Amino acid sequence: MAKRALLSVSDKTGIADFGRGLVALGYELISTGGTYQTLTAAAVPVIAVSAVTGFPEIMDGRVKTLHPKIHGGILARSLPEHLAAAREMGIDLIDLVAVNLYPFRETIGQAGVSREDAVEQIDIGGPAMVRAAAKNHERVTVVVSPAHYPMILDELRRQGCISREIRERLAAEAFRHTAEYDACIADYLCSDFSCFSLESVPQPVGAI
Repeated sequence: MAKRALLSVSDKTGIADFGRGLVALGYELISTGGTYQTLTAAAVPVIAVSAVTGFPEIMDGRVKTLHPKIHGGILARSLPEHLAAAREMGIDLIDLVAVNLYPFRETIGQAGVSREDAVEQIDIGGPAMVRAAAKNHERVTVVVSPAHYPMILDELRRQGCISREIRERLAAEAFRHTAEYDACIADYLCSDFSCFSLESVPQPVGAI
């Protein structure tokens, strides 16, 4: 069975070449929205996430990858019971996840950006996929930076797989990436309230 890679990136730098390289190595690609369009325009074979989930992207793209056929494919471990559950549910495993997040920091750095526009750049599905892949780095490779694409392809060409050491390093980087992303969002939202502590908010009588 062909290995699968899920590519869903805000920063499209190098993604077509990366996708083309993965296909040449026998990977089947899954993608979303703008990344799918970029790969298709570059004549890179790719399957839309909606074709995998059987559910269309909805609510202006707010809901597209939050689905058991995506997260089950990422989170399944190489355990007999996990693999059996995946087969029973028709879930194909995902071996590599390349995701970078909506440009929240860049958006709020623009002059005059509205709060509504800033909030729309809070990524939900992206961090969920990154964290799922990083948690399951025992089996899954997670890539959050285009700078790593050449190294990933080189490693796959030379060894046919990504070493555990590299997967662990990439997982650590991924968790740091999502932590910094969430911290930036929290700082932005907190700025309207002088970073008050929730402990100072009066609690209802009887609250624990």
